[in-house]
Amino acid sequence: MNEIRPLSSLLNLPFISHVRRNHALEHATMHALSERHRHLRLVGRSSLWGFYIYGQVSTEDVVAAAQEGLRRLKAGQRRMAIHPNCGSNLAVAGTLAGLGAFLALGGGSTSEERSRMERLARLPFAFAAATLGIILAQPLGTALQAHVTTQADVGDLHIVSVTQEERAGILVHTVRTEG
Repeated sequence: MNEIRPLSSLLNLPFISHVRRNHALEHATMHALSERHRHLRLVGRSSLWGFYIYGQVSTEDVVAAAQEGLRRLKAGQRRMAIHPNCGSNLAVAGTLAGLGAFLALGGGSTSEERSRMERLARLPFAFAAATLGIILAQPLGTALQAHVTTQADVGDLHIVSVTQEERAGILVHTVRTEG
């Protein structure tokens, strides 16, 4: 239990907690947007000051979705803070798949220690290890979001503004928050 206390202390630092709450609101906004527009393709990114939504969506839809997401989080709908397409999931999947393949191929062995043919013979094990890593990443990525990268209890977080601009031909909405 003592190992968890320093992580909890770190995650509850005001600036980290604020980013985690913004990340939760970003996910809740994405959920609300996808409920309204099933085939919408968007990317989000959280920051200390709020979050960004990249993609073709109207400002009115972003405002409505952010307000709905915030309302639902404050109403206790904690699952709104978890999103299946979060970069946290991709990072966990990539790390586990890469580590599994690396270990299956012989780890850090040099070419003198293992012949090329021996390594090629281990390739099916590398594929299996990478696949297992991706399978394990699904629940681990969700747990990482729930306990580390987002904070579903958004407290007094509120939306200050939503602005739109175009960057390199991509529509970007900036959602500013405080609280």
